[in-house]
Amino acid sequence: MTEEGSEKENGGLPSMDSSESRWVYQDADGSDADNDDEDDGSGLGEESPHHDSDEDDFPSQRLIRTGPKIDSFGVEALEVPGAQRNEFEEDITLSRRFVVAFQTLGVVFGDVGTSPLYTFSVMFSKAPAKGNEDVLGALSLVLYTLILIPLVKYVLIVLWANDDGEGGTFALYSLICRHAKVSLLPNQLPSDARISSFRLKVPSPELERSLKIKERLEASPTLKRILLMLVLAGTSMVIADCVVTPAMSVISAVDGLKIGVSGVKQVHVVVISVAFLIVLFSVQRYGTSKMGLVVGPALFIWFCSLGGIGVYNLVKYDTSVLRAFNPVYIYYFFKRNSTKAWYSLGGCLLCATGSEAMFADLCYFSVKSVQLTFLLLVLPCLILGYLGQAAYLMENHADTTHAFFSSVPSEAFWLVFLVANIAALIASRTMITATFSCIKQSTALGCFPRVKIIHTSRKFMGQIYIPVMNWFLLALTLFLVCNISNIYEIGNAYGIAEVGVMMMSTTLVTLVMILIWQLNIFIVLSFAVIFFGLELTFLSSVLWSVGDGSWIILVFAIFMFLIMYIWNYGSNLKYETEVRQKMSMNLLRELGPTLGTIRAPGIGLLYSELAKGVPAIFGHFLTTLPAVHSMIIFVCIKYVPVSLVPQSERFLFRRVCPKNYHIFRCVARYGYKDVRKESHQIFEQLLIESLEKFIRREAQERSLESDGEDDSDEGEISSFSRTLMAPNGSLYSLGVPLLAEFQDANNFILEPDAAGKGKVEEASSIGAPDPDQSLDKELFFIRQAKESGVVYLLGHGTIRAKKNSWFIKKLVINYFYAFLRKNCRRGTANLSVAHSNLIQVGMTYMV
Repeated sequence: MTEEGSEKENGGLPSMDSSESRWVYQDADGSDADNDDEDDGSGLGEESPHHDSDEDDFPSQRLIRTGPKIDSFGVEALEVPGAQRNEFEEDITLSRRFVVAFQTLGVVFGDVGTSPLYTFSVMFSKAPAKGNEDVLGALSLVLYTLILIPLVKYVLIVLWANDDGEGGTFALYSLICRHAKVSLLPNQLPSDARISSFRLKVPSPELERSLKIKERLEASPTLKRILLMLVLAGTSMVIADCVVTPAMSVISAVDGLKIGVSGVKQVHVVVISVAFLIVLFSVQRYGTSKMGLVVGPALFIWFCSLGGIGVYNLVKYDTSVLRAFNPVYIYYFFKRNSTKAWYSLGGCLLCATGSEAMFADLCYFSVKSVQLTFLLLVLPCLILGYLGQAAYLMENHADTTHAFFSSVPSEAFWLVFLVANIAALIASRTMITATFSCIKQSTALGCFPRVKIIHTSRKFMGQIYIPVMNWFLLALTLFLVCNISNIYEIGNAYGIAEVGVMMMSTTLVTLVMILIWQLNIFIVLSFAVIFFGLELTFLSSVLWSVGDGSWIILVFAIFMFLIMYIWNYGSNLKYETEVRQKMSMNLLRELGPTLGTIRAPGIGLLYSELAKGVPAIFGHFLTTLPAVHSMIIFVCIKYVPVSLVPQSERFLFRRVCPKNYHIFRCVARYGYKDVRKESHQIFEQLLIESLEKFIRREAQERSLESDGEDDSDEGEISSFSRTLMAPNGSLYSLGVPLLAEFQDANNFILEPDAAGKGKVEEASSIGAPDPDQSLDKELFFIRQAKESGVVYLLGHGTIRAKKNSWFIKKLVINYFYAFLRKNCRRGTANLSVAHSNLIQVGMTYMV
């Protein structure tokens, strides 16, 4: 029974202690072949006992029945932690925690901190203030929106749904995929499910409900696709948010010139804003750590200014605005303004902008530092700032157009104007950083075309810069500023992007509560009903004004969604086609150890997306090249749904074909937070070292079997038990079967002759063979092959729709997906390999 097969029989849970037997080919020296072709068919299915029709042609091979296969695919996969501890979560002193909290200002809170620049102005453009009751009602709406969305939802709840310190839509999706097999992304293995299999707790109604929902999700392809589409929609909204945030923040800050200088017009504001935006996107290449020394103190001054101006206006104008903490004024506001009050909800939502950025930028700091900063500094200063503006407007109803700058004392106007513009640039930068993080996650999980990612910090791996997206976002932002310079229309577009992201987060966090946290159903329903209801209300308001120009943001979000969906669809289709067309193991056995060609000294690393089976491109190499290397390793670069994979557990190996073929498979696993910074020389060294460890481990298992023969009954498979802990805390009793009887009567080894042609020599020995001698021979062979050189064999597989396919499929595959694949970053760019060590072959699949 294959690994998938046993998982299906156990309701989706991996059977770790199964003692089911399996059929394998064994050569004379006792090595069993990796029977991938029969083992998984098209990636699924069960294995059944069978005999190779050509078995008689290979007297050195025989079909034996043994226990479950033990190799690094099945055992080492359990050693991958599902979540590494965040570097900031270590026990640190209180003073150090305060320092880290201070640093979060410049990275996390810029967006939400600049919302007082425009919130009241946009609100009162929809529902003009006709009296003090309107000011109190609008203030009450803002206060409770601040409390419910940024504080309760994000700071107190959503931040805890992080994936090893990583936040954002794709981090939530990855977290869900580790606890339920809902991923539609390619290269999934049974060992991936074991990384974080569902954690069994004491039986409870919550656990039973979680298991039922988990099974329903895993059994329904439609639900899986809907979940993926929700994730892609949320990510596209984050990218759209990155376009509108710089436009809104910078224009609203520069717009203060109209208060300080009477002759300034809107065209001047646009020109200055364009210059600021160009500077902003140009300095992104310097990264978060280099700019953090500047932006942290600047944001601290900004929040202190907000609080100070708020206190000054409260004392000078009207302290009665404190009555707005009574929610009854929200009712009075809607009663007085009815439909106009409903329109103004889009402006009220702007006070919560940046909430999603807090979650997406979580990778730089710990949850506690973000919570500490928000509760002790950000929230009090924001509340004071809004109270101060409302106190000023109580006596100046006509100044709602520029509510913030009009409320600033004249003596401090230019200082506050300068700080406000710096804060606006920082806020824009916060959202850009969050977008880069989301794009990196989506690229790693196969939902975004490959782009160049530059890591701007040697100390912090999460700090990245994506040049192509940076300039693309700049172009779109400038287009938005030049075409919609009115902050009220941009504000409505801002609201559409924000509420879209919020709704996706609410959906995914609700799933996390059910599947992972396993909370009481009433708590889950309360969270979903309250925040879905609130966000749907805001959505209805902003969609009503979509014709004001905010449709541009919707069009852009749909455009980004289509790019991600087409890339994911095409990549999945290509992978499934490669699985169906992979080479048969019977064909390799018929070719023999020479593979029907000349085996030249050296190691050939054949890169393929296949994690199982022999890729069809290998057959193309055999028929195209005059010779192949004496050792072939199929390498699959694979991203698993965890944030980090330790370097010591990076590689998983399995032997393909009998030992004398010298063919292996290697899966190099990376988490979506991992940085592939190693050069190809270091990669080769790590790969060869891991291969040697695998071979020693294989020999050790055979030695253990040989030592235990006398203690076991004839025909009975011996095993010993180990207890392994999965990353989520689950304990598994792993029955490790001892391999079949070790024989080394006929050990085939391949040695290159003087003419450069490989020949097969049969090594025979008198008496019982020495297992150590066989191990030494294979290790010596690997070292010799390494010294002869390593060559990278790259297959560029493309797909084309069949002639009888639907027109839409032809359009998507032959044009859109082909365009994206042609213009995305090629895999060779990450290798940095000299052209002399590179062989590339193209192949087209019809789908």
